[in-house]
Amino acid sequence: MTLQRHWQVYETFRLRFEATANSAAEQENDPRLRGLSVSKRQFERWYGGAVKTRPYPDQCRVLEAMFGVSVDVLLAPAPAASLSAPAVAGSFVVPPPRSGPVLLSSEQAAALPAGGPSSSETRFDAGTMELERQVAMAARRALRFTAMAEGSSIGPETLGQIHDEVRRLTVAYPKLALPTLLGDLVEVQDLTFRLLEHGRVKPLQARELYLLAGITSGMLAKASHDLGNPNAAMMQARTAFVCADNADHHAMRAWVRSLQSLISYWAGRPGEAADYAALGQSAASDVRGTTSVWLACLSARAHSLLGDGEATRTAIQQAEDARAAAEPDDLDAFGGIMTFPVPRQLYYVAEATVQLGEDAALGESQSEAAVAAYRDASEDEWAFGDEAGAQTDLALARIARGEVEGAVEAVRPVLDLPIEQRNFGIVSSAQRVHAALSADGRRNGIVGVNLQQEIEAFTATPTSVLVR
Repeated sequence: MTLQRHWQVYETFRLRFEATANSAAEQENDPRLRGLSVSKRQFERWYGGAVKTRPYPDQCRVLEAMFGVSVDVLLAPAPAASLSAPAVAGSFVVPPPRSGPVLLSSEQAAALPAGGPSSSETRFDAGTMELERQVAMAARRALRFTAMAEGSSIGPETLGQIHDEVRRLTVAYPKLALPTLLGDLVEVQDLTFRLLEHGRVKPLQARELYLLAGITSGMLAKASHDLGNPNAAMMQARTAFVCADNADHHAMRAWVRSLQSLISYWAGRPGEAADYAALGQSAASDVRGTTSVWLACLSARAHSLLGDGEATRTAIQQAEDARAAAEPDDLDAFGGIMTFPVPRQLYYVAEATVQLGEDAALGESQSEAAVAAYRDASEDEWAFGDEAGAQTDLALARIARGEVEGAVEAVRPVLDLPIEQRNFGIVSSAQRVHAALSADGRRNGIVGVNLQQEIEAFTATPTSVLVR
């Protein structure tokens, strides 16, 4: 049925799923359905037939509204008699063979428009996804084999491959949803740990390997934080710091302190966040990369939550000074999560100003500047999580100015994010908007009430539900 409706492309299916969910929310007067989405990973499971558990009840309701049949019929496996046979009426899945893509049957080809597609275009997207998965698995297997083949001593090929893989992940982390990266992060960390524990490593190689292990552990700390588990995040961060110590890498030590400050900040411990930022700044006296800018911005955010206006403004000025003096270092060379670009600085400064609450107009103008910076950001500077943070800060600033309709406009792109991008920081930011609306509900009217309901539906399904 997915093929008959031409919904086999994930983005097409997701848009149809979300539209159906919103329509059902209106028809059934059920705000929980509003904003409901489906992750690419879940879509691939449904489409590929890898359905081990029944979807959540609300997902079942939307699927049944989309296709007009029960979810049991929809997700029933196709008959195994013939892969070339068309799908049974009502069946959601046409499973691809494990060896490669599935070609359209004669009946399916006859259903295509006149002058149908070329042979390459008639392959199922499911088959393409299967090939991409096999290529990725083969690359990871090659990395493990190289490490084994070079023996107990680590050779340059192994180290080079690990470096390339870590750099790929650091670049991808701010742009891609966590479920698509988590498995690779765990595998690379495991490989670096095994080589350090059991391999014969020369001193210079050990320093680089410890640095790579530290970066990977730092990304897993961020991943744990993004899934709402600050205890696991801190455990990974401490491991990252030990690795930085063993690498004797000053900038990496400072970067990990930055990460610990971020984890504490979102865990509701601003005093601890300020302390970690201060520890990082003391370790960063010789650091000239953009980590020094991040530390100052983290200090500003933490002190704004503590209500210390003078310390907040001092930290914002320190960030500007650090930016003026910054010279990209080897951490910046990794890119992505390891660097701190200007749009991210504008976002942190706006958030600190909005949270301090001394000047709502200034907070609004700074938030608008941060949103504009992310709208115009280069591919290397863009991050979906930080862009969402800037948008929620703009909504908060407008609520403080009594502009609830403007807040709705500002936060709309955030509430449109799919489940796989609703990480802990984004959900927490949306909850801040909800709290601000609740603080003076009488002023907000029906617009504010509707926005609160949308936020409640949005925060009810965070990214963590996909990786349990």
